[in-house]
Amino acid sequence: MPSLRAVLESREKSALVRVQELRAEFERIRAALADAEEMLNHRVMGLEQYLEALAEQDASVEVEPDRPAAAGGGVGEPVVVGPRRTVARKEDGLSVDVLGADYRLSTAVLGQAGDSLTARQTAVVLGWDSSVPSRVESARGRLKRLVEGGWPAEDRPGRFMLPAAAA
Repeated sequence: MPSLRAVLESREKSALVRVQELRAEFERIRAALADAEEMLNHRVMGLEQYLEALAEQDASVEVEPDRPAAAGGGVGEPVVVGPRRTVARKEDGLSVDVLGADYRLSTAVLGQAGDSLTARQTAVVLGWDSSVPSRVESARGRLKRLVEGGWPAEDRPGRFMLPAAAA
């Protein structure tokens, strides 16, 4: 009959083997996850570039040559921001439904925050990987375009909030 010490040592060896197997599996999964995240980031960036190209192609808003693009016209006229995107200028009673889906979501995030948010915080709330600089810059660009359209305000440099929350 094996001694108690031999039984315990056998159990310890079995546990050590199991730990080593799990660690090896964990490292394999970690490497696969890193590869999948990199692929996802490439796909997200590709999709964003495709959507920006479509928006650029479909942009039918023309800016009068004697008026700066960011100044916009009267209330409700779209603001042309750079060559890529247009954001409808806010007016009283105008619903966020006139905005694109990503802009509506960004506005909703700011509305729920109750305090001003940075682009990084907005990216996190939107479920984007805030460790990827392109995602943070994408959030910042969206917020800046919304500010140009009069939707949120930039109360301090880099801090965005809806005007109702600023008051």
